[in-house]
Amino acid sequence: MTTEVSERPESPPAAAKYPPTIPYIIGNEACERFSFYGMRNVLTIFLVTYLLLDVAEKDRDAAAKEVFHVFVMGVYFFPLLGGWLSDRFLGKYRTIFWLSLLYCVGHAFLAVFESSKPGFYAGLFLIALGSGGIKPCVSSFVGDQFDQSNKHLARVVFDAFYWIINFGSFFASLLIPLALKKWGPSIAFGIPGALMFVATFIFWLGRKAYVVVPPSPSDPNSFGRVAWTALKNGRGAGRVLSILGGVGFFASLFLISTLGFVASFCLAIVVFLVLAGPGVLLSLDGARGVHPDEDVEGVRSVLKVLVVFALVTPFWSLFDQKASTWILQGKAMELPGWSFFSSASQMQSVNPLLVMLLIPFNNVVLYPILRALGVNPTPLRRMTAGIAIAGVSWIVIGVIQGWIDAGEKVSILWQVLPYAILTFGEVLVSATGLEFAYSQAPAKMKGTLMSFWSLSVTVGGLWVLLVNAGMKNERLTSAITTSTGLSTTAFQMYFFAGFAFLFAVLFGMYATRYRSVEHYRKA
Repeated sequence: MTTEVSERPESPPAAAKYPPTIPYIIGNEACERFSFYGMRNVLTIFLVTYLLLDVAEKDRDAAAKEVFHVFVMGVYFFPLLGGWLSDRFLGKYRTIFWLSLLYCVGHAFLAVFESSKPGFYAGLFLIALGSGGIKPCVSSFVGDQFDQSNKHLARVVFDAFYWIINFGSFFASLLIPLALKKWGPSIAFGIPGALMFVATFIFWLGRKAYVVVPPSPSDPNSFGRVAWTALKNGRGAGRVLSILGGVGFFASLFLISTLGFVASFCLAIVVFLVLAGPGVLLSLDGARGVHPDEDVEGVRSVLKVLVVFALVTPFWSLFDQKASTWILQGKAMELPGWSFFSSASQMQSVNPLLVMLLIPFNNVVLYPILRALGVNPTPLRRMTAGIAIAGVSWIVIGVIQGWIDAGEKVSILWQVLPYAILTFGEVLVSATGLEFAYSQAPAKMKGTLMSFWSLSVTVGGLWVLLVNAGMKNERLTSAITTSTGLSTTAFQMYFFAGFAFLFAVLFGMYATRYRSVEHYRKA
């Protein structure tokens, strides 16, 4: 049985209140998420129908998918930079504000450079930098507004936080594809840009009321410095693993010609973390005496949580493909003919709509029923189930692909079923993971750990690019179609389902040994 702290205190303080700053953060998040998902959910269709027309038609879908996933990887890689700037120099408020302004500029680039690859890609870079950079800061900024007197309310606010993300995403997913079709890319990308400006303004309005935790720019006992001391002083297996991690990092960079710079660089980081991480853990005693025991144990806590994050990466490889692989499948399906439904991209609206329904359903109905039956739906148990459920959705999407490959006319409404299954898995993994990541981090390492939570999404995109690179091998694809009778698209769908099932088992095994902790600031 998983040993964890209780999710609800036995006797919550009667006078506890929600922080008055929460409405500013929630309002900001609603507009920002509309802007992000508005452009993100039409990006694949825009690339295929506008920007990549110079690419051969047979290769266009794959090229669009690659651009999309490289962009998403960037969005979830830059939290490392944002977390570092926040924790060491600017603090969360200033990091969010200044990177939000860059974010606005990126949207402007998309609207202006609709037919210029360099200009459009520069806009994507700025959006990835802005959106990714503020990501760990916003979620941990929410947690900073709580203290020991009202920490039991944090879970409700994190759920509301995730709910409002999907509120913005729902309307963006319905409306922006219509704007792209009726008014073209400039308007379709301009509307999200305007909403991002509104988001920044709302956030600025609350500047005098926020609880602002100052950065610690010259901390000699930071996560990185403790880890470096451990590596320098490590012996035996820890030293060997650390050296192998460094060698693996540079070896992975030689794959740039095959995978591209972004994918190969992310792969290098993954290889380094997989090898050097355990090396640091085995060598941590070498940091004692140089750094306080409290900080050494803080690094140990972070490294143990990183294993959780690593095991959740396959979920993201499945989840983010709903905006690429699933949209491309939808292009080959029959639209329902409703006047407002004119694009496969609009199916993305099913996901946030279901999230808004499932979060309150889970909290009010499902979780109380499970507790009444003697089953405690702890965060790690919910995340284990969510990864497996995501795998089920890809079995269903694979069956649908089989119908299409057989030449049948299939209504796009069939995609509602896999969307519903995947969304249930998302609520169990992603909404839970936000609070889990914040609660497990010591105070001065919260930005770092939230950044690694975002990095898990980047790694999920990496798995997609690696599989796509493998599918470019004609011998491999020929062997797949000959031995399985499936198209390469259908095979990939079943492959990702199996990938999720495998890691759900591994995640559940690790969860039984992980001990949760709580790190909220004192009142």
